[in-house]
Amino acid sequence: MNQNQKQKIIQLRNQGLGYTKIANYLNLSVNTVKSFCRRNSVMTKPIVVESLENKASPSTCDQCGVSIQQVVGRKLKRFCCDKCRNQWWNSHLHLVERKSTYTCQCQNCQKSFEVYGNKTRKYCSHECYISHRFGGCYESSELH
Repeated sequence: MNQNQKQKIIQLRNQGLGYTKIANYLNLSVNTVKSFCRRNSVMTKPIVVESLENKASPSTCDQCGVSIQQVVGRKLKRFCCDKCRNQWWNSHLHLVERKSTYTCQCQNCQKSFEVYGNKTRKYCSHECYISHRFGGCYESSELH
């Protein structure tokens, strides 16, 4: 790789192009471009989107309210991190479209219960499992 190609890689990365597009443009290996960028700390600069057509650009995290930088050409971010994403979805379970919900009957208390993703579940709770398995003579804290 010559000096001219190195300068072009830096220029194209600053414009926001990916490794593959740069490699194809300069007729280089993708791994060569990637290695050069990593060794020389050449990163793309995120472009903040002020407004997008037909969609209101979320500028803050839905969970904590921290501002989020959106990158052009990428999916809109709703959350600043995985922790916020998990907290939000766990507190908004009614919005989750679950397709594999099963109704089972507890082998201990005989009540029916709904479970997501596991149609072979036998007990509605840990207490029912302990009661059925050990005859109700053990507390769940005594097992550990």
